[in-house]
Amino acid sequence: MKTSPWSPLPDRQPARVQLDREQIIDAALRISDAEGIDAVSTRRVAAEFGTGPSSLYAHVANKDELLRLMFDRVCGEIELPAREPGRWQAQIRQLMLETHEILQAHNDLARVALASIPTGPNALRASEWMLGLLIQGGMPPHYGAWSIERIFLYVTADAYENSIWRARKRHLNQSKDEAEQQVKAELKEYFADLPDERFPYLRANPDAMTSGTVQERFEWGLDLLIDGLARHVVREPTG
Repeated sequence: MKTSPWSPLPDRQPARVQLDREQIIDAALRISDAEGIDAVSTRRVAAEFGTGPSSLYAHVANKDELLRLMFDRVCGEIELPAREPGRWQAQIRQLMLETHEILQAHNDLARVALASIPTGPNALRASEWMLGLLIQGGMPPHYGAWSIERIFLYVTADAYENSIWRARKRHLNQSKDEAEQQVKAELKEYFADLPDERFPYLRANPDAMTSGTVQERFEWGLDLLIDGLARHVVREPTG
């Protein structure tokens, strides 16, 4: 029978959204990559699926847990080659360059690692690889553990700082190179104008103070750390 136009419509229950943790992390990363981690909330992520935040709580307890899961997902993008203990310095350098590049590709997500110790499975996988490489390369385990913490701190802090620069670039509608050159010009002028009796070396060396690109300075600092690790190798590489 046809329904008459004045008959009440039958109740329609909206289809229940079927979510899993991976979908939630995917959506949160899309938001973070576009707008930064401050834009991520359970309410905002739930809205991506047309549902309420309560639908997420079976999979993530709160925003903090979600951010840790997001960071660990990104750590899964790090490729770990077979260890070569005789080339431990070169391998760590390459790993850190790739990690730095991956973190920069995800806006300001690196900030998550500055507020907590990454202990997800992907982060642990990277730490296990690096600790094994350092021990096999001849370093005592405790120095190997300290090395992981110090180098990852340097890499994540630099990646986060760069995300702040990128935000400024977007705000000023400048390219990366334009923003860098503007800051260098401003700093160079500032140093050159300092009182000579108080800051003779800064005033005399404005070019040196503003030399190098952001990437060149990062790589120089990374090499400084890795070269320093060699002091703590106590035996020949094994494995």
